[in-house]
Amino acid sequence: MALLTTIFQVLQSGLLEALEVAVETATGPAGLVIIAVYSFLIAIVLPLPSEVVLAAPLNLGLGEWGTLGIIMLVSGLGKAAGSVVALKIGNEAKEYGPITRALQRSRFDVVAWSERRTVEIARKWGYVGLALALCVPFFPDTLSIYAFTVLEEDYPKFAVATFVGSVGRLLVTLALIGLGIDIAAESGDLLQ
Repeated sequence: MALLTTIFQVLQSGLLEALEVAVETATGPAGLVIIAVYSFLIAIVLPLPSEVVLAAPLNLGLGEWGTLGIIMLVSGLGKAAGSVVALKIGNEAKEYGPITRALQRSRFDVVAWSERRTVEIARKWGYVGLALALCVPFFPDTLSIYAFTVLEEDYPKFAVATFVGSVGRLLVTLALIGLGIDIAAESGDLLQ
């Protein structure tokens, strides 16, 4: 937990904005490392949209779709790795966290209620539910990931579901962008 506290302190020092700018201006192969680190941190602590990785002007010489494919792969792998760390943190927090103990002693057992609700969702939808939750553009990844850590303990399945959901989100975002461009083009045609 000391590591998590340190990460939060560093992010509050202005590094958060610098990291987002680094992703938006990342070029070449080094940009892939920035995207991987950004995606890793999004899974654990960053309250930023993961879709920003699609704007990285990498220019890898693979054409637009090749570059987007590599970005999605690297981002998905980074977020999957981060989700494993988040799962570890979530599992430790529910067992040892002082906040969890205080909530359990409170008049209303918020922890038990949230665990029941999350267990219901996870039992009904399982890893598919996690992947689908992560496909929603501009919704914070950390919320979905930590919500599912309450029940889950299978690290490989958790990582795969996070990877699928992360790539799915970027594909949905690209589809929405494409739809917006098509609508704008059609409305421009109508005006002429």
